Amino acid sequence: MSYTASVDKTVCISAGLCVAEAPEAFVFDDDEIAEAVEGHPGLSDEALVELARSCPSGAIRVLDADGNEIELT
Repeated sequence: MSYTASVDKTVCISAGLCVAEAPEAFVFDDDEIAEAVEGHPGLSDEALVELARSCPSGAIRVLDADGNEIELT
């Protein structure tokens, strides 16, 4: 597992798909905006990319081990 995820809180619309599909990797903060759990335990790189692709607002960013953003298209 070398990819990491972050959520752009200015883009997140609180749809909750990430939290529902991967509660081990994403949670809601006090303002009901999604945030990534550090290390996203139990979620493979491939699953993380697929989840980011399915985010309705495109708020999930996936980075490789070097900190480069993964192209989701």
